[in-house]
Amino acid sequence: MALFRLGPSTDNANFIRGDGVFLRPAEMRDFDSWARLRERSRQFLVPWEPTWPADDLTRASFRRRLRRHSEEIDNDEAYPFLIFRDGDNVLLGGLTLGQMRRGVAQAATLGYWMGEPFAGKGYMARAVRAAAGFAFATLRLHRVEAACLPHNEASVRLLERVGFQREGYARAYLRINGAWQDHFLFALLETDTVRGPAPR
Repeated sequence: MALFRLGPSTDNANFIRGDGVFLRPAEMRDFDSWARLRERSRQFLVPWEPTWPADDLTRASFRRRLRRHSEEIDNDEAYPFLIFRDGDNVLLGGLTLGQMRRGVAQAATLGYWMGEPFAGKGYMARAVRAAAGFAFATLRLHRVEAACLPHNEASVRLLERVGFQREGYARAYLRINGAWQDHFLFALLETDTVRGPAPR
């Protein structure tokens, strides 16, 4: 994992390079590709996400999202990224290190989404590995936590494949798709081994 600074339009943005992917904060120029991918993937994503606002895919909503993300990064509250494929810069999905807790915790919560056309191809595992490196080496976190629905088998496999340990079960933990739902709780520590891809 390498950390770089981008050009003039993103002077304060963190750029994370992974294996065949890179992550960076969203910019206004990403709106069209982001909105197309989210709309194309709506039915795929809805079961796993909070209820989408009615104006979620509008340009005005995206602009507000960018302002909020910038404030969160500036205040060390969250680090939201878009995920792109190396080589052709195709938008694949998104990932956030959020709910930053400093002091005695030094922890954050990982959240992610993948566009339907790119799901199941290993891109998210690469992005999560890169984000974990950023979390521990750059943000100096001790712990990255994640939660997923018990029936989201793809997400459970992803977290376990990267090296997250299952630590618990939380009842009615998050409001997903309009209902309070139980979640598995996972965590990765700075002292854990971030696992690479399985041998072929």
